[in-house]
Parts: sequence; C-alpha cells; structure tokens
Amino acid sequence: MAMAGLYQRVLPSPPAIDFASSEGKQLFIEALHNGTMEGFYKLISCFQTQSEPAYCGLASLSMVLNALAIDPGRKWKGPWSWFDETMLDCCEPLEKVKANGISFGKLVCLAHCVGAKVDAFRTSHSTIEEFRKYVMTCSTSDDCHVISSYHRAGFKQAGTGHFSPIGGYHAGKDMALILDVARFKYPPHWVPLPLLWEAMDKVDKTTRHRRGFMLISRPQRAPSLLYTLDISWNFLQSCKHESWVSTARYLMDDVPFLLMSEDLKDIDQVLSVVFTYLPSNFGEFIKWVAEVQRREDGGQNLSQEEKGRLAAKEEVLNQVQEVGLFQHVTKYLSSANSCCTEFSGHKDNLPDIAASVCCQGAEFLAGKYLSSNGFFCKETCVKCFNANGDKPITVVSGTVVNGNSEQGVDVLVPSFLTKVGCSGSGISCRMHPKGDDVLTALLLALPMDTWSGIKDEKLMQEMYRLVSTENLPTLLQEEVLHLRRQLLVLKKQEVSPSG
Repeated sequence: MAMAGLYQRVLPSPPAIDFASSEGKQLFIEALHNGTMEGFYKLISCFQTQSEPAYCGLASLSMVLNALAIDPGRKWKGPWSWFDETMLDCCEPLEKVKANGISFGKLVCLAHCVGAKVDAFRTSHSTIEEFRKYVMTCSTSDDCHVISSYHRAGFKQAGTGHFSPIGGYHAGKDMALILDVARFKYPPHWVPLPLLWEAMDKVDKTTRHRRGFMLISRPQRAPSLLYTLDISWNFLQSCKHESWVSTARYLMDDVPFLLMSEDLKDIDQVLSVVFTYLPSNFGEFIKWVAEVQRREDGGQNLSQEEKGRLAAKEEVLNQVQEVGLFQHVTKYLSSANSCCTEFSGHKDNLPDIAASVCCQGAEFLAGKYLSSNGFFCKETCVKCFNANGDKPITVVSGTVVNGNSEQGVDVLVPSFLTKVGCSGSGISCRMHPKGDDVLTALLLALPMDTWSGIKDEKLMQEMYRLVSTENLPTLLQEEVLHLRRQLLVLKKQEVSPSG
C-alpha cells in the first residue's frame, strides 16, 4: 500500500518571515526600493530545488554558477551546457554526498574546481560586521552571490546543517532573504541577519569546524597560470582527442583499480603503480603555459602586465616545489628502479625544448591551433637578461620559418636562479617547469577517491595528506582544481569508434 509523504512543513514564524506573505512582500518592495535586491533577479531565474535530501550544497552551488553564467565546459543534456548537481563531482563522489551531504570545505573545493572565484569564511575567522558587509555588497550587484552554511535549529526549523544562497538584504530591518533550495520543505524566507550569523556560528559535528559563508563570483584571470591540458574545441576535433580521453580515463578509472589490486607498503610503491603504465605519449598530455611575444628589434623591456604574469607563474612553480608530494616524486624519478627515469615526452633540458616551444609560439601568434605543420625553427637559443633593471629573466628566442616568411619569437620562461654560470653572467636561470613538478601537479589534480582503495590504512591516510588541496596556497589550489576540472571534462568525452 502506498504511503502518503510529507508535503512541506509549516515555516516557524517568527523568527522567519515567508517571502510570499504580506509582510514578506513588503520587505521585498522596501529592499528593492533601496537597491539591495540587485542579485535577486539572476538567482531567481536559476532557482532550483535540490534533487536529493542531502544535495543542498550542490543545488546551491549549481544555482549560483548558472546565475553567474559560468560555462561548465561540458554538456548537460542534448547540446546544452548548464550546471546540474550531477556535474559537481570533482571533489567528492556523488554517492558519498547523496548519503552524507557535503562539508563546507568540500563545497569550496567544488566551486574552485568548476572555475569560479571563491572567497570562503568560517565564522571563526570572520565577524558579523564583515558578513553583513559582504551580504550588502552582493545584494547591490549581480556580479557575486553569497552561499550560507548554517544550522536550521537557529530558526526553529526541522533538520540540521544546510546550505542555501542569500537572495537579498533589507538594511532597515537587518534581514537576509534565504532562497531555500529545499523548496519541498520550506519556502524562501526572510530571517534576521544576527540570527543567521548565530546559525552559521555552530560547529559541524562531522568536521569539528564552524560553519560559515562563501562569496562566489566569476574569475578575473585566466583559470590556468602554469599548467594546462589541451581541451580546446579545436583540439577535441583533432586526431589526438581519442588518445587524450584514454589517458584521462587511465588516470581516473584504471589507477584506482590498480592501487586497489596491489599490496602497497610505501609512497614509492604507490608512485610506481601510477607511473609504470602511463601511456607512451603522456609527456604531451599536460603542458606548461608560456608567455609568448613577437621579438621586437632591440626590445627586451617587459610591460608591468607581462612581469606580473611571469611572477605569478614563478610563484606557482615555487609553490609546487614546496609541497611534500614533490619531494617524493623527485626522489622516485631519480631512483634507479624508476620506470620514468626519463619522463617520456618531457625533455628537462631547456635547450632541447626550445625549438618546440618557439614553433608553438609562432603557431599561436599566427592564429593556428591545430597543427604546427609548416613551422620549423631556423635557430633557437636560451638566454638570461635583466628586464628594466629587475631580476634576470629566462627567455627562449627562436627564428621560426613558415614558407617564405620568418618570425622572431620570444618565450618568457618561469624559472628560479641558481649559482651556475649563464653566458658569463655568473647566474643560471634554471628550474623551469620540468617532469617532476608537472607530475606533482597532475597527482594533486586527481580526485581524492583515487587513493581510497589503498589497503594499508596508514599509507592511505599519508597519501590523503600529501594530495589534499585544502591547505594549498591559493594560487596552487586554483591551478590544481582547474586541472582536475579539465580531467573530468576529458573523461566524460565520448571516444568515437574507430573506422
């Protein structure tokens, strides 16, 4: 016999005020008149009901991402790109979220992973004044939105921890409009902001951290500073597409199975399992992003923007080399039993890659992205110079020939200084992106559940600690999560049948 289900609950009022009530409508009109409902319209256009009882975090994030018109870079249904809860799986397996919900930190990770700009604040590291300021900022603009993580008990509501976006603010009454994504349970409602702060200032018993809020906005810079996978539209139409999809599936499907199948005792053995079966062309799978410019006669001055971008790349490179995982990867690659003593496809000697880099640079400047056929380097050199009196810069210079035309190309290389001589200057600009840091970045980008099959509990926890993104510096965290997003996009591509 079919049993009747629950159809919503009565909203406890006070403290909340139903958005559709006479008082709720009046609050909306007054806030609208005072200009603190600007973010409401795009949010309400994308308002959705969470599709699972524990999907409040995923529903809140997908609603905000769609309101900000951030392209997920992959299809939802038919030809359409649109964020859906089921696409938010790069930081926590959906089955786990479905069973247990998602933590504040993992939701922040997800927002980074899909390409949003995120500023996250736990109540232990913020104040009610700061929270009110951010709510006001995002309520007077449609360029950012606030997601609140709070405990329902603070509003006398049924349930425990919950996520929902804030749709507006009434300054006179100091009230926030919660667009509750559990619409089957409670309608949108106004709550006193001090009470919302108290509801956020509760400890999550699972993580033992306080809850908080996050500001989500569109990114202001390129999602990738130093490392990237080539998954542009043109590339996805090219002949390498199938090979790249297979590589992504090896990393995300085969590696977890291999780790589960072996009786591993230490980190070296874990790395050996991952690296031993890497596809032969893996060295071309992940690239470092170069700063390319046409060579101007006698011009070696850099603009402030160029110096800024190069400094950011160098900072990411430095951050990669400071994580504990990098030391393990370097040690493994240099060991006698390493299968990757010469990391396939990655020539770590900068002069060896100069010709390839310059040809790619010329190809980019010419607006041709599919193939460098017809481009070849007549000559290349690697040199250091002081730009505008600043610290030495590493430059790969080349003369690239395409038919009857020649193009001088300079590629600015992120690097560190060493004590070895360089062109008689007594300084060597070395430590450009190499195999060990590239592999480290890629390992950090693999989903956390990659390592869950390791049989030795202590080893599994050590691996989790080494690859955790939560405590990475912001630049490196954004870089790693962008790579993770690219891997997911590639994995979900269909491999076309041969013939």
